[in-house]
Amino acid sequence: MKKTISRGLALLLASMLVLSGCGSTGTTNETSNEPNSEGETTGQEQAESTETASSENEIKDLVISQLGVNEMETFNILGSQSQKEFDVLCNAVDGLLEADAHGKLVPGIAKEWGTEDGGLTWTFKLREGVKWVDMNAQEKADCTAQDFATGLEWVLNFHKNNSVNTSMPIEMIEGASEYYEYTKTLTEEEGKALTAGEGSKFLEMVGMEIPDDYTVIYHCTDPKPYFDSVATYACLFPMSQAMVDELGGADGVRAMDNTTMWYNGPYTMTTYVQNNEKVFTKNPTYWDTECKLFDTVTTKMVESNDVAFQLYQNGEIDEVALSESNISTIRNNENDPFYNYMVEKMPTKYSWQIHFNFDKMNEDGTPDTNWNLAVANEAFRLSWYYGLDLRPQWKRTNAINPMSCENNAYTMKGLCYTSDGTDYTELVRQELGLPENNGETPVRLDKEKAEQYKQQAMEELTALGVTFPVEIDYYIQGSNQNMLDSANVLKQTFSDCLGDDFVKLNILTYVQSSTQEVYNAKKHSMVVNGWGADYGDPQNYMSQEVMGNDNAFYSRQYSYIDDVVETEATKNLLDTYKEFTRLVDEASAINDDLDARYKAFAKAEAYMIQHALCFPHYYDVGWCLTKVNPYSKINAMYGCVNGKMKNWETNSEGYTTEEMEAIAEAYHAA
Repeated sequence: MKKTISRGLALLLASMLVLSGCGSTGTTNETSNEPNSEGETTGQEQAESTETASSENEIKDLVISQLGVNEMETFNILGSQSQKEFDVLCNAVDGLLEADAHGKLVPGIAKEWGTEDGGLTWTFKLREGVKWVDMNAQEKADCTAQDFATGLEWVLNFHKNNSVNTSMPIEMIEGASEYYEYTKTLTEEEGKALTAGEGSKFLEMVGMEIPDDYTVIYHCTDPKPYFDSVATYACLFPMSQAMVDELGGADGVRAMDNTTMWYNGPYTMTTYVQNNEKVFTKNPTYWDTECKLFDTVTTKMVESNDVAFQLYQNGEIDEVALSESNISTIRNNENDPFYNYMVEKMPTKYSWQIHFNFDKMNEDGTPDTNWNLAVANEAFRLSWYYGLDLRPQWKRTNAINPMSCENNAYTMKGLCYTSDGTDYTELVRQELGLPENNGETPVRLDKEKAEQYKQQAMEELTALGVTFPVEIDYYIQGSNQNMLDSANVLKQTFSDCLGDDFVKLNILTYVQSSTQEVYNAKKHSMVVNGWGADYGDPQNYMSQEVMGNDNAFYSRQYSYIDDVVETEATKNLLDTYKEFTRLVDEASAINDDLDARYKAFAKAEAYMIQHALCFPHYYDVGWCLTKVNPYSKINAMYGCVNGKMKNWETNSEGYTTEEMEAIAEAYHAA
């Protein structure tokens, strides 16, 4: 099938993205086939030697850990927008496409795909023989094109999926928005009764065709040269109507667990004990018979990384992220058994930001007027942007090389590139007028500007009756010591950088669910959260922050900007958000020139940051001890498949720092 030039370029650039996204490892991308002058082997030779040793010490039954705060809340991948579910469920359910270790799109259930008209129409040819199975790998049904229609209908049905994962199909696929709005006019009973079967309202309204059992065709609203990257994300994943029927309909699907859900991915979840343990077992019917899978993977839920570190020390798990204190303990003792085994991780696909709540409520449900007036003031927000030196926080993530965490854009590095190979985030930096990262001091910091904006804010807000210090309610899970330690560092940062006369950070706690206990009740002043792209375009980042869109995740779940009532004090805030939304809409409409599109989005992103509607915090580049080669894992800057435990290379003896540097060098040279 013919592939477009733009897709080929996107794949080439995707293979480059890891280079610009990695933190410093002290290695280069140049390789040689000859020993150097001192007779040492090259990085490539070391990597090959390491690979041989690794294969001899392969792990068959992997054991990993997961923080309790990240326990999954749904078994339906279509109903999640969170990494905590994706990292689990992408091992249970396969979509059309996946990615390789360099982020390049590769076949999934679709064996072939492409567009014949510049991205207006996309055709996916499915492989035959893909099976749906139950927890015990007993066959239930074939996975066919109809299942992708059923999945999309579920996503677009307001009464089935509560607007989760609708933003991409609504924006991209013909008739998707109309169908979503149509379902909202129905009663709950009527909406839940809808299907995507032959003669259905869904197939009548939505630009999706299933001409046969193994062909899926999507008709886009405009040319979308990046649409195939959406095929790695949950909104286009399949669901079997036979499973829905077996479970008794929509309510049964919402209530399903590992014992009742259907699987078509590399593993089934044969054990699930909430907040305790998950066990994945290799699916013997899995379509990809050439891939490398573990016999079992056990996930142990832990309260903190410190507990996980103890488990790794005891040989009970095979990988652990290192905290600041762990690193300090190991580095300061050459006799420590892990002294030569610390490995700097690859950056995750997530860009982390500080988000404000513009419609905060008190514990009793009344408006927190003091905070709401303060945060609506632009000078107040800009004093944070220019004044907060977040290096102590970055050190919590990367105690050895904290500046590798510096983040000056909302969008993640490596997501997309212009035609000349320029990273999109470089366009944002240029729009912001920031110097290039100097490796020592955050380029965003400007103490003089911060003090000026602080004094301006205090003057303007005092006139409105705001009292100082303005209290910032910041929530963490009560049982998590690591989160408490990080929160205390953040509290001290506010004190040191902005002054106790201006702001005061209150560290408050929730028991289990931050969403249910805090964010839904609007009790937070701010939140630090990360976003990873669902597809390969900056629109996916920017569209989460706009006004007036039911599918804008951060606007609806964290900032609550649409709930702000216009007054003299909030008019400037609302006008700024309206202009930002206009700029995003303007950029979204450019579909025939990707360079112009990226430039327009960079202008919108810079505008949002310049007015501190929210602002970048850090990249997640930490250190770990590991028996799993991180460079063998799926590494895409979009989609929801990076957690898939497929083709992972392992070494039961653990990887040394030197070995991993050699592997990294070979990886970047590939």
